[in-house]
Amino acid sequence: MGTCGFLMAAEEYVRNTQGGALMRPENSKHFHNQMFNAYDFDQHMLRIGAMNLMLHGVEHPVVEYRDSLSDQGDQNIKDKFTLILANPPFKGSVSYDDLAPDLLTALGKTPKKATAKTETDEEGNKKKKKGPSEKTELLFLALILRMLQPGGRAAVVVPDGVLFGSTKSHKEIRKTLVEEHKLEAVVSLPSGVFKPYAGVSTAILFFTKTNDGGTDNVWFYDMQADGFSLDDKRTPLIKEQALTTEADAIDYKAAEGESLEKGQAPSELENHKLNNIPDVLFRWQHLQNETGRESTEQSFFVPISDIQSNDYDLSINRYKEVVYEEVEYESPQIILGRIKTLQAEMEKGIADLEAMF
Repeated sequence: MGTCGFLMAAEEYVRNTQGGALMRPENSKHFHNQMFNAYDFDQHMLRIGAMNLMLHGVEHPVVEYRDSLSDQGDQNIKDKFTLILANPPFKGSVSYDDLAPDLLTALGKTPKKATAKTETDEEGNKKKKKGPSEKTELLFLALILRMLQPGGRAAVVVPDGVLFGSTKSHKEIRKTLVEEHKLEAVVSLPSGVFKPYAGVSTAILFFTKTNDGGTDNVWFYDMQADGFSLDDKRTPLIKEQALTTEADAIDYKAAEGESLEKGQAPSELENHKLNNIPDVLFRWQHLQNETGRESTEQSFFVPISDIQSNDYDLSINRYKEVVYEEVEYESPQIILGRIKTLQAEMEKGIADLEAMF
């Protein structure tokens, strides 16, 4: 959970959009005692996360010490939550010995307790041989599927490698999302959105746990800007930032004074080049209008048959068609002539300066 940044953003969203409903005693009780759940095995993060949620107005957040990937036996969380927002570690691996067996099974692996083996180095010293391990970003996807109730939804940030990795585990978890549940969208994020902490390219997977399939067409969006510079400084590029509802999109004011009319996509504004988030939100709320878009555009649908035929590859570059524009350049003779003219002007300017002395 880290510092509970996702949960704090969710809490703010609920207060802004459902403030009236929170006045009801039963909703308020749920909001303050059951709605926000977080886990970590770092005591410092637990304290910071709990403090952050309480300072944001959540009176009794569920912030607990837990190694989510390890086997807790009967205490393993299963079919519990209706919504999960997650930003799991982008890299790392966990030994088979420390993992819950069902998570390995979900990745197509056979859970086996590795026997303690040793090997001898060049100096004759014995050391424990490293056993098999699995990538954390794949394990967390399996964990989230287990923790969701049937019908529960998830939005998960994953490194791009999850989308196109060729290992058995990569293919198995993608196949599970597509075949056994409902994969709804893949939003490709620009490289640099997590700088200065991580420069890896990422995407957001949106899916619903069904246990009975349901994927028909997957919506892809190629986000190229998020309103901030993509270097380590992450400098804001425009004054107004992301939208949360359709009403916000209609009232959206760009830095140049542009505004949106009802039904107009934010991509029609000049500021779209600096911040694609308003357009992502607008199109997500109007997916019925996305069906006619071509694979050459910034967002489009891909049928499940295409994903299956591509070995369940979920990277947008696999399906997006790039159109190249023909560019005509001037002949070398014209360019050289222009260079000679510039050089002559420079020489004349230098001569004039010399004459001044």
